[in-house]
Amino acid sequence: MDAITWMMLVAALLPIVAAVLAKAGGEGYDNDDPRPWLARQQGWRARANAAQTNLFEGLPFFYAAVLYALYAHADLARLGLLMLAWLLLRVAHLALYIAGRGSLRSLAWTLSLAVNIAILFAAA
Repeated sequence: MDAITWMMLVAALLPIVAAVLAKAGGEGYDNDDPRPWLARQQGWRARANAAQTNLFEGLPFFYAAVLYALYAHADLARLGLLMLAWLLLRVAHLALYIAGRGSLRSLAWTLSLAVNIAILFAAA
């Protein structure tokens, strides 16, 4: 169960990692008013910011699926492996997003969605 808890925490921190990547070392970054600065970014910084949004959007389904799997008494080892797969795919998604590899990024997103669905039905 500790591994599941840690993976839930890592999932929550992934959007923050993307935000830090988007903002760190940025010329003229204004922490008092970051959104207009981020809106003006281009290239990999803009993609890192978009990845942050996408990572936040994916969290509710991930958490709901994990909590339901726990509620339904899914095998914890299987659930842990599925969660790890989801996390690795989301990290790949982040890296591919920043690198500007749209087709591979979409593939990673699609696979992570499929894994999330598998998590939801892990107790079946």
